[in-house]
This record gives sequence, C-alpha cells and structure tokens, in this order.
Amino acid sequence: MVEVYVYDAVRSPRGKGRPGGSLSTIAPVELVAQLVRALETRNGREAVHAAGAFTLGCVTQVGAQGGHIALGSRIRAGLPDDLPVLTINNFCVSGLSAVADAARRVASGEAELAIAGGVESMSQVEFMTDKATYYADMGMASAMGWAPVGVAADLLATAEGIDRAAMDAAVLRSHQRAAAAWAQGRYADRVVAVTHPDGSVALDHDENIRDFGDGASLTKLAPVFAPFGAAGFDDILTAHRPDIGAVDHRHTVAHCPPISDGAALVLVGTKAAGDKWGLNPLVRIRAQAEAAGDRVMQLTAGFTAMDKALERAGLSLRDVGAVEFMEAFAAVPVKFERDRAPDMDRVNVNGGHLAMGHPMGATGAILLGTLIDVMRQTDVETGLVAATGGVGVGSAMVLERA
Repeated sequence: MVEVYVYDAVRSPRGKGRPGGSLSTIAPVELVAQLVRALETRNGREAVHAAGAFTLGCVTQVGAQGGHIALGSRIRAGLPDDLPVLTINNFCVSGLSAVADAARRVASGEAELAIAGGVESMSQVEFMTDKATYYADMGMASAMGWAPVGVAADLLATAEGIDRAAMDAAVLRSHQRAAAAWAQGRYADRVVAVTHPDGSVALDHDENIRDFGDGASLTKLAPVFAPFGAAGFDDILTAHRPDIGAVDHRHTVAHCPPISDGAALVLVGTKAAGDKWGLNPLVRIRAQAEAAGDRVMQLTAGFTAMDKALERAGLSLRDVGAVEFMEAFAAVPVKFERDRAPDMDRVNVNGGHLAMGHPMGATGAILLGTLIDVMRQTDVETGLVAATGGVGVGSAMVLERA
C-alpha cells in the first residue's frame, strides 16, 4: 500500500450551537467553502483542485445539512464538478472516519490527493432532528438497548465508579488548558476566522471556553439526564445490564461537551503528489482503525479503536509522544486516565472539547489538526488521536512526523 501523508489541516472556530451563537447565521456549506478557500490560499488552488476525492462527515443530515452536504459544499466552494464526493455519518467520530476514508482512497491508488473532514451546525440543525424511529419508539429502543447518549454516559459513570469530583477535575483541566492555549497563540496556525458576506469577521476563536476559577462552582451544578432516565430509558439500560443496578445520574451540563457549530478539512495525499504540487508533508499516517463496541454502554469503542491503531503501528500508548483523546462526556476521559495511566502532560495539552465544544460531524477532523500542532509544539515524533461516539462507534489514527 502507498504511504499517505497529511499536507494540511484547517478548521473553523467552534461557535455556540444555538440561535445567537456567532456562527448561527453561517450556512454549513459556507463553513466548508471558507475552509476550502483557506486550503487554496495555503497550498495553491491547482493542488486543491487536483484532489480526486472529497469525503465529508455530518451527523444530522436534514434541513440545512440535508441533500448530500458534501455535494452542496463542493458546489458552494467552486471545486471541480468531476470531483467525486461522499457524505458519511458515523455519529461523533464522523470527521475522523472521513479522513480515514480519504486515506484509504489514496493508499489504494484511487486518488493521489484527497480532501476530507466534517461539518455540523447544531444551531441550525438540532441534534436528533433526523427523527430516527428508535428515538421515540420505546419498544424499538428497548429491543436495541438504546437511550440518549447522556443517559448512557451516566450508566458508564455508574458502572465504572466514576465520581463527580473526578469528572469536575477533568472539566476544569480542559477549560484551563484551552484558555491557556488560546492566550498563547497555539491555535493560530490552524484556525481560520469565519466571515460574513460583507467580509466582517463572524468568529475567530472558540467561544465556549469558560473560567471556572478554582472549580468550586462545578460542585453546585445538578445532573441533567435524570428526567430522560425517568422517562423509561433507565429501565431500558438496566434491563440490558442488570449487573449494574440503578443508573446514578452524575453528568451535569458542564460534564457534557458544549453543543457547537464548526467545520474542519484535511488534505491528504501521496509523496509523489506532494512533490508534484510543491506541498510539504506535516505527518505520515502510520496506522488507523475503525471500531464498534458496546451499543448499550455506547462510549467505549474509542478505546477499542485506539488499541487497534496502536497495535497496527507497533506501538504502545507509552511510546506515543502526544495524544488527542476525545472528551466524550466527562466520564470517558476519566476512565482513560484511570485505566490506561497515560502521562497526562502528553494528553489534550491544548485543552479538549469539554471546553471548546463538539460540532459532531467535524470533531474527529478537528482533533487530528490539533494533534498535528501539538506534535510540532512539543517536538515529538508520534501522535495518537482517538474518538468515540454514541451507540458504540470509535475511530483512531496514529501519526508520525514527516
């Protein structure tokens, strides 16, 4: 198989995913189009237009995100009409799965260069407005063992004995590191300011980061998913996992990644393509993995994907110089820290999306770009990005500096 390199990665800032958020009036296809234009500016229009594939992740594909959003984004961005496009939904890991798809196309010889990433405007297209039958049909949800992902996060915290104090600490660390990273300009090279049609700046920074001080205010917040559990979803989960007993609802709003708007794109290709178009590789994709896992607990497949990717790379977690581990509800990074005992000075050093937000279809690609910068900033040779999502999906990738 041909080796695959990442030549560039760009993203928008993450806006508050509600009406009034700074990106709430920017169409999702326009977010992607502005990133395409940034890639053209940074790498040359000819190189970007030479791409042979374009894969875009998006979770809620209705309304402003319906009608094959990758196709709409290609047209809005002015990319060639003969560029094949694919819109995928792999829940919260969609953006990283899209990059993996593009990398496989390059490795197989289908394309010399490919563009991939993701987008989500949660202010314009609310979560679960695709109205899958099992969201409301309790009989179907019961057969599947499905509950809203926040209720499953509480199940995970209950099963793993993860307490509020540990989750509060994870949230506080995420916000503090994110604030420090922005203050020190560590996101300056990768984040593209989003503009209005008149050229004025709509947003140039992640707008969800908060100052929780010493964290005392976190202890005063109440759990948010108990009403969903009481509506019948606790019973569904405990019927499938009677060994756990009653679900103890622990996640507050602060323990959830903020609902957000945002997009990210990555340019991948062969060494020959880079030489042809004068592109400098940032990293080589050393290994990647997609995984499926416990559909009831929901949030553990990222661990499986991580283990598979590390095995394929011939590495252990301790061998990796930098890690971007998706903070999918506070219980998940707490479990990672407790069970895998990583050097936390190497994990999410510029903050995580508990602080900066979760534009679902884009998050995986955002994390990959962040990892590339952290590898450079901390001068390490290898990096790992791992993402996990609802109903047991996971994706991971190991990078090596080129």
